Amino acid sequence: MRQPAITADPAIMMGKPVVAGTRITVEAILDKFAAGETLDQLLAAHPKLTREAVFAAFTYAADVLRSDTVYPISDKAA
Repeated sequence: MRQPAITADPAIMMGKPVVAGTRITVEAILDKFAAGETLDQLLAAHPKLTREAVFAAFTYAADVLRSDTVYPISDKAA
């Protein structure tokens, strides 16, 4: 059985989803892309990160947002 690319453990990064085997959160990956960082820049800054892991983070985030829970967007977020 293949290891999951994204894991969550209460003992690591307060239980936030991370790339397995690292302390790099899905949130941090999304924040870096939102700030304009490229995939190549992200991979260069984090040698343990792989292209596949970054795309697993995107997939994880999309799956979470696809759930039945609706998250309101506040004026402060913009």
